[in-house]
Amino acid sequence: MTLTVLPEDTCPGLTLPGWLPVSTRQYLVHVAGGQSLRRIAEASGQAPSTVCRRVHRIEARREDPLLDEALDALAHQATARRQPDKEAQEHEHMSAHFPTPATMDEATITREARRILRRLCETGAVLAVAHDMDKAVVLRPGAAPGEQTRTAVVDRRVAQAFAVKDWISCLRKGRVARYGITRAGRAALKRLIDEDRRRRHAAQGFAEAPSSFAAQHATFGPVPITGEDGQRTEIRVNIAESPLAGLARRKGQDGQPFLTPDLVQAGERLREDFERAQMGPRVGQNWDRFLTAGADRGGFLNDSGIGEGPRAARQRVSDALDDLGPGLADVVTRVCCFCEGLEQAEKRLGWSARSGKIVLKIGLQRLLRHYEMRYGFVPALRM
Repeated sequence: MTLTVLPEDTCPGLTLPGWLPVSTRQYLVHVAGGQSLRRIAEASGQAPSTVCRRVHRIEARREDPLLDEALDALAHQATARRQPDKEAQEHEHMSAHFPTPATMDEATITREARRILRRLCETGAVLAVAHDMDKAVVLRPGAAPGEQTRTAVVDRRVAQAFAVKDWISCLRKGRVARYGITRAGRAALKRLIDEDRRRRHAAQGFAEAPSSFAAQHATFGPVPITGEDGQRTEIRVNIAESPLAGLARRKGQDGQPFLTPDLVQAGERLREDFERAQMGPRVGQNWDRFLTAGADRGGFLNDSGIGEGPRAARQRVSDALDDLGPGLADVVTRVCCFCEGLEQAEKRLGWSARSGKIVLKIGLQRLLRHYEMRYGFVPALRM
């Protein structure tokens, strides 16, 4: 068990497990330590409103049975270590038979997460926790109707830690509560799997991957495309890289995709030109024509080379945005070029909620027409 006094713990003598998320630590310091939100914000260097939102979010989640008993146990143990009076000792003796996640460490939690979260990602899998049992089980639907198959067993303390980390959420309360994996849990599993892959590659002598935290935001999958020659192939891409890819997977009221493939490809072409336009000019000697007699050898000319590089890309982006005009150009630039989500783009532009979706589609339609009329752009067909 690892107990540390963390920077967010502004209450002297209050010790909490090191694996707790920042929001949970600040909540316990406020509730168990009795410190004000403003003092916690000053100690952590954060805005008081940020700390207040975190505390209120944790308080709103206390309807979750696992989370509620975990926070009670953590708060009681922290205050008992700080003030071991007779009342606290009696409370500790009465609740001794209840498991507490304070005895868990990060290594144990991550080891169990690799096993349990993987099982919870299976179709229809849930984590069942009885009120008076020290173990929780992972169940999934069997072959026969109403049949359930037990696929894993986990300690109740580990399940409590999963709830504190927001990796699982309560689907149904009762004598036997049922939990499902959350988006944060899936992201954590992706990160752990990528860490294992990087560790194996490092043992085999391969170069280390950039960061395991990038993998938790990636969703790789095959995308079938048909090239200009008519050949059908599949490429593996990160379908969660661009907000357009997420919008393309959504369907409208008619059951058809909200964004057709040609609109997505027009937005991706704008992003390619935008990223190419950010490249700096050539700063060294141009040796492309060094052995060509009587030809200009380039020198330090900006944007020299095929297609004049970034300068031509900047011109194409400028022409496209000029054709879109104000409003349409704003939302297309933020979503396609800056890869902002629609909600964030609406806030930055000062628009009302859910108003940018239709405007973005109109902007992409005009962008596609611009590319077709100006450059003869023909999008590749996706099957």
